[in-house]
Amino acid sequence: MTDAQTLRRALISVSEKTGLIELGRALAARGVELLSTGGSAKALRDAGLNVRDVSDVTGFPEMMDGRVKTLHPGVHGGLLALRDNAEHVAAMKEHGIGAIDLLVVNLYPFEATVAAGADYDTCIENIDIGGPAMIRAAAKNHAFVTVVVDVEDYQPLLAELDAHDGATTHAFRQKMAQIAYARTGAYDAAVSTWMAQALGDPAPRRRVLAGRLAQTLRYGENPHQAAAFYTDGSARPGVATAVQHQGKELSYNNINDTDAAFELVSEFAPEDGPACVIVKHANPCGAARGATLAEAYARAFDCDRTSAFGGIVALNRELDEETAREITGIFTEVVIAPSATPGAIRVFAGKKNLRLLTTGALADPRGKGLAWKQVSGGLLVQDKDTGHVGADDLRVVTKRQPTQAELADLRFAWIIAKHVKSNAIVYVKDGATVGVGAGQMSRLDSSTIAALKAGRMGADLGLPESPAVGSVVASDAFFPFPDGLLAAAEAGATAVIQPGGSMRDDEVIAAADAAGLAMVFTSMRHFRH
Repeated sequence: MTDAQTLRRALISVSEKTGLIELGRALAARGVELLSTGGSAKALRDAGLNVRDVSDVTGFPEMMDGRVKTLHPGVHGGLLALRDNAEHVAAMKEHGIGAIDLLVVNLYPFEATVAAGADYDTCIENIDIGGPAMIRAAAKNHAFVTVVVDVEDYQPLLAELDAHDGATTHAFRQKMAQIAYARTGAYDAAVSTWMAQALGDPAPRRRVLAGRLAQTLRYGENPHQAAAFYTDGSARPGVATAVQHQGKELSYNNINDTDAAFELVSEFAPEDGPACVIVKHANPCGAARGATLAEAYARAFDCDRTSAFGGIVALNRELDEETAREITGIFTEVVIAPSATPGAIRVFAGKKNLRLLTTGALADPRGKGLAWKQVSGGLLVQDKDTGHVGADDLRVVTKRQPTQAELADLRFAWIIAKHVKSNAIVYVKDGATVGVGAGQMSRLDSSTIAALKAGRMGADLGLPESPAVGSVVASDAFFPFPDGLLAAAEAGATAVIQPGGSMRDDEVIAAADAAGLAMVFTSMRHFRH
């Protein structure tokens, strides 16, 4: 094997035709013979290029609706033959097999077909067979063959040929081979995942996680950790699909926190009124509704102004200029919203370190999906938490019934608690969080911390009493003992929402009655670790 391999013959068979004609012309201008199939051959020929049909090489026409066209020794022998092996060279000569030096293939659009909601049979017909087989063959033989599977690599290929007098280097071919195997692996992962879903199998024997590099990050959670951001190909609105209008590139922590903020704010439909969420370290430190978006932001900010510094702001409606001006009052890392007015964009233009992202829409809070978590030696996989509790799902378990105002706040608090790390306690008053206790080892500690934060913020705002007085409280899981509930009552809460289900529910209910609280059970918990 020599390092440089001159390209004399290329096989091009692509589903995505972007850049095809330009590539074909560039190769032909370099004296490369073009082989092709079906629509690719027609497109190249219509552009005035000389193209030889693969059927001429194989001696067989394309058949079975194009299912069989490249699965032939005339193709695979040309891809797999070792050019420095005398026996391989002799076999090629004996059987009239010509060497193929370059393979350009992109696959049937299976992932896009599934995403479009196509029926089962249509999805099956969009599973590529010949393409992956050729890609794997060419990638295996990268000592001699160059394989290109992404349109974005057309220009690097041509630059490589220019730099090496019509040849490719081993290092380039090796890099293209790695990309090729990753593509076929991701493709097979998409097919197997779809089939498991079609079969209704929640735990197939094997699962494969695949992603496409979106961004190489400066570092991970800490500077000594290398990191990168990969997208999974889904069309779900969020940080992965957002347009960044300004600001330096997102960091690992920015992406993680922005995702948490946007997933939470997406729980609030725009038609139900403006809503704002402020997140710090993946936990909401403020969330509120308001008559306007600016008011919603101000009320969310007043929950915990200290934590909001350097936080992430997520909005459920188009960002307007007034709200943008409010947000620029303190340092904010990222603002994410479905859209932004030109005026809002102009306001942020003067804040070079602030990143503005627009998503085009909110995420569907009930959209199905999987959540993955790595553990030593394996992966934990579960459905995303799309659990929802409606008014009819609530069961009042205390002597006192909650008022309508309390019920509205209880349901709001419950949504926020779903997105707070366990153990989660959330105090809400008049459609705004006033205290959040997150990630503590005991529910009592979370309840106490949330109350302390509410009192401290009230003092900072010059309020006559803690905003926890007259609030309601949500707990993401049941109170195992009355102590956490009583801490909330002592802070001034008047109503509680929790899943119920503890062995000591009767004891907790009795404590709530003795404290004059109204309490409702949801029969659903929202642990988030």
